[in-house]
Amino acid sequence: MPHPHPEHPHPRPEDRDADPRDGRHETATERMDRNWNELLQELRVAQTGVQILTGFLLTVPFQQRFLDLDSYQQTVYLVLVVLAVTATGFIVAPVSLHRILFRRHLKRELVDSADRMAQAGLATLALVLAGSALLLFDVVVGRTAGWVAGAAALLGLLVVWLVLPLRLSHRARREGD
Repeated sequence: MPHPHPEHPHPRPEDRDADPRDGRHETATERMDRNWNELLQELRVAQTGVQILTGFLLTVPFQQRFLDLDSYQQTVYLVLVVLAVTATGFIVAPVSLHRILFRRHLKRELVDSADRMAQAGLATLALVLAGSALLLFDVVVGRTAGWVAGAAALLGLLVVWLVLPLRLSHRARREGD
């Protein structure tokens, strides 16, 4: 923790440890900076994948076999494009938010809003991934296989992206008590 100015015997509120229990010895500002940097690292991973997936989906109508899709498959495809663009928008939005809020001393608001956008982007990305499995299996094997593949993909993503992290968080909280 930064030492208070010699003329001030007590640390200023902004210099106090944000959470003395976590062993990090960081101020609230340092914590927000760390949270922002961690979020950016996570978004870098997600951005690449979602942008490649979106780009791929945008090229599908220009393939010869696209005309062979039935109306259900075309509808699923169009929903996937909308979801992929939406996921990309959510995952890239924190960059725009940062540009607008830059140097306005709103780091907490930036981190909180960017976190919600990242979560919305990941939820939407899960739908795109599951829907892509649904469409691919529908085209290659059949409608029933498409539904099974889509449901299995969504369930798998829910387990590893939501259930597992929540269980780990709950366990850590329980062990911390």
